[in-house]
Amino acid sequence: MVHTLPWPPGSATGIGSLPGTDPTEAVRIVFGELSEFPHLPELPARGPGAELVGRGAALLVDFPVELTSTGWAVTGRPGRDIRRSRSYLADDLDLLEEHGIGRQGPVKIQAAGPWTLAASIELRNGEKLLADSGAYDDLVASLAEGLAGHVAEVQGRLPEATVVVQLDEPSLPAVLAGTVPSASHLRMLPAVQPADAVIALGAVRAAMPAPATVVAHCCAPGAPVGLLHRAAMDAIAFDFGLLPSMSEDEMGAAIEAGLGVFAGIVSAVDGDLSALADTVDPVRQWWRRLGFAPERLAEQVVVTPACGLAGASPGYARRAMTHCREAARVLLEAPEG
Repeated sequence: MVHTLPWPPGSATGIGSLPGTDPTEAVRIVFGELSEFPHLPELPARGPGAELVGRGAALLVDFPVELTSTGWAVTGRPGRDIRRSRSYLADDLDLLEEHGIGRQGPVKIQAAGPWTLAASIELRNGEKLLADSGAYDDLVASLAEGLAGHVAEVQGRLPEATVVVQLDEPSLPAVLAGTVPSASHLRMLPAVQPADAVIALGAVRAAMPAPATVVAHCCAPGAPVGLLHRAAMDAIAFDFGLLPSMSEDEMGAAIEAGLGVFAGIVSAVDGDLSALADTVDPVRQWWRRLGFAPERLAEQVVVTPACGLAGASPGYARRAMTHCREAARVLLEAPEG
């Protein structure tokens, strides 16, 4: 492989969000259930600033935004909204350091990617930032700088750990398809060209301090595997149930080149969890269809929930993490079934 993936074979991790408002309890549960590959949990139920876009906005450098009646928007100077976002993040990093002290394995953090931020944050005129290429270029530079500093801080707090950065890009397929609505909702904003998407994502990826590993997460249909691979992502995370909407040829070529896969095979909403064999069999069958050696399965594939668990009950969220861990162990011990 071109890049050595930092997680041990048979790993499981979370996508990011969890239910509830108690960050201490959330970190404790994650480090208990997903001890080999924990992540920094996000708790959107805490309110504005703790959700995907507000948390991403907290990382921006010299690019102030504020919360308006219609969402996050560019503003002239930082205000209480962004201070609250940064306070949430700082408190969470304190907990991550407390629970991860002395850790030597991988630890994952998450941040909104540039295209999702551009499709969500508004300009002062009310239009999406995506509509202004100049503003978007500034956003990319700001995010690259801020996220690099964030990764360096986490690495400094956990010096023996390997930081894995997850870029959340649920809006990327819509950006590429030209289906992001304008402010008036009377038209769609023009589609972004794939080459431009690669350049922007690649710029953020290139800014990450070594030896950080970068995972692109897209839980929307049609995740562009080939594009993300060309942007130098080390792994892609997706809802395994949406696999038919993705290019199998692109996926196979990327995996052959060493791309890691975060397979979302456990439901992110409350329900009856399948028997472990029923959970992992679709992954085995898919891997076999692609033609890869069974022993590579547990090395390149990390088991995750289908998406964030914020919409689940606390009890189910914990059971889902346990199920992910046990399913990953089955793939390691019996990759062929």
